[in-house]
Amino acid sequence: MKKTIFLSTVAAAAVACSACTGAKAQPEASADGGNASRDSIPAVYFIKEITPENLVKIYNALGRKAEGNNVAVKLSTGESNKSNHLDPTLIAPLVKEVNGTIVECNTAYDGNRNSTEKHLEAAREHGFTTIANVDIMDADGEVKIPVEGGTHLKYDIVGKNFLNYDFLVVLSHFKGHAMGGYGGALKNISIGIASSNGKAYIHTAGKVEDAGDLWNNLPEQDAFLESMAEACKGVIDHMGDKVIYISVANKLSVDCDCDGDPETPKMGDIGILASLDPVALDRACVDMVFNSEDPGKADLIERINSRHGTHTIEHAEKLGLGSQKYRIVTIE
Repeated sequence: MKKTIFLSTVAAAAVACSACTGAKAQPEASADGGNASRDSIPAVYFIKEITPENLVKIYNALGRKAEGNNVAVKLSTGESNKSNHLDPTLIAPLVKEVNGTIVECNTAYDGNRNSTEKHLEAAREHGFTTIANVDIMDADGEVKIPVEGGTHLKYDIVGKNFLNYDFLVVLSHFKGHAMGGYGGALKNISIGIASSNGKAYIHTAGKVEDAGDLWNNLPEQDAFLESMAEACKGVIDHMGDKVIYISVANKLSVDCDCDGDPETPKMGDIGILASLDPVALDRACVDMVFNSEDPGKADLIERINSRHGTHTIEHAEKLGLGSQKYRIVTIE
């Protein structure tokens, strides 16, 4: 049974504004034309209980089937055994339902996933190779795809094998991130689909294309955040409507799954969210953190705000990738 709930009451807005600087109240649909009509506001589906069955249920609720000969499921395979990456047993039924291949690209920093050999070994150790084939998309090289209307990027550098897929399931673990403030759908398709050199290109806001030069060329923070959004545009323009977005908000550490020794989560799990609009999805996830009654949210809010993390969402909306206005559809 589905129930539509709008996160747009005056009370919710007051809570959000008292907790942080980034959250926006979502305007309730109005029949008198004072606000956008209900049908024009993107739906973000929500299930509180995080189970394998509910992942499949929320996928079906989206109404867009993963079709094609090659379906990519983009997720993080996790840097170490301490990382808070998604549990393979949680996602296995969904990956099977879409007949997907788990896809990743190598990292741009020293660690357990900066080469294809090590990356595949990490995926095996973490249990992902037992549920599906795993494709490290830049194992055989990289390609450039255009970015239209970007301020910093003219193209995105992605793993060569990305071009082999005709549907993309963006399966994200929502949590914090040391550099971006938070990691969700937008980061998963920007940094996540970029090759190792492509990651350097995004992180440096278009200055360099060599992972070895990354750390000596870091730009002003907002330029990095805007570059993530611009890389998203390249991926989304390439895929068209052959993409869906599902985020699992659990193990809400301030650190990303790319951190091999992340901070212990202080906040309780929120649930599963999904949308056809990645901007709405990321904004809804952030808002649920900001509006939560869980006192453990303070560290994650500080991480997001101190990195100006919601600017990625703002720039993605400016680029036409989606809307920060949304309606929550709770699935019971």
